[in-house]
Amino acid sequence: MIEALTYAAAGVDIQAAEVNVRRIGAHVRSTHGPSVLGSFGAFAGLYHLTGLKDPVLVASTDGVGSKLELAHKLAQHEGIGRDLVNLSVNDILTAGARPLFFLDYIALHSMEHDQVEALVRGMSAACRENECALLGGETAQLPDLYQPGQYDLAGFVVGVVEREQIVDGSRVQLGDAVWALPSTGLHTNGFTLARRVIATAELDLRQPRDDLGGQSLGEALLAAHPSYLAAMRPLLAAGAVKAMAHITGGGLAGNLPRVLPAAMGADVAWGAWPVPPVFEVLRRAGGIAHEEMLRVFNMGLGFVFVVEPGVDCPGALRIGTIVPSSGDGERVVVTGAPRD
Repeated sequence: MIEALTYAAAGVDIQAAEVNVRRIGAHVRSTHGPSVLGSFGAFAGLYHLTGLKDPVLVASTDGVGSKLELAHKLAQHEGIGRDLVNLSVNDILTAGARPLFFLDYIALHSMEHDQVEALVRGMSAACRENECALLGGETAQLPDLYQPGQYDLAGFVVGVVEREQIVDGSRVQLGDAVWALPSTGLHTNGFTLARRVIATAELDLRQPRDDLGGQSLGEALLAAHPSYLAAMRPLLAAGAVKAMAHITGGGLAGNLPRVLPAAMGADVAWGAWPVPPVFEVLRRAGGIAHEEMLRVFNMGLGFVFVVEPGVDCPGALRIGTIVPSSGDGERVVVTGAPRD
């Protein structure tokens, strides 16, 4: 006689999912202000948008890529939750938007309560810091797609900006100044190459290193992907910002041109900003060409923006100038960069 099958025997534990909702509820509700209507656990989240004349909604979705693999290996999950929110907030910030609410999707083998709670705790903390609501999410048990202990996650952010305050790069002119806010390290890009270096060179992730200021390589690689919203708010309020770029996959050359007029590029001075030492550790261990490093990683530049010459930008670093695009199609020239 065939034994009666159950959902739990097939790999999905409904009771564990209910326990998960109870465990994460306090973290999620801690991000809710008066604009959030309804109760946690409903089929949809409700957000009351008020106080704007001509609002434009700005949305983005992203994930943290293979940084997850290191988080799995080192059992550091809360930071990944923070990263997911912050990188999403930075993306809509490039249009001048502030975040309203965030949603997440977590897919995993089975319900690991401590792991999921750490992720949601990190997302909730970042939402509070960015003054947005963690409005909802989904946790899916997919035992046939993921190995035990593994998970993937994605984030979805919705923000708003007054239509007359949208930042789209259209006001950029030749001679404008290029400024930057520094990165903490790799942020959430380039980890496929970084992990290949680690595996090939058999690098220890846990041993403190002098060339990383006493940090372990794992700590340096998992350094937080920060939000740049607070740093940019005063300049945005003053109407000083003409263009903004979040430096993610593809580095400076792959991201800054996305927000510049087609006939313009940037001349950037190597040495105008500090490069976190983790990049040199990876370059040497992997024998990576300097040009490849600039093409893959942010190399110390987390967020780049353009203002008129003479505008003071406290806390940021002046790194270059807007110039005509070169004839060969290269739109960002890093003057003085090391070459092999």
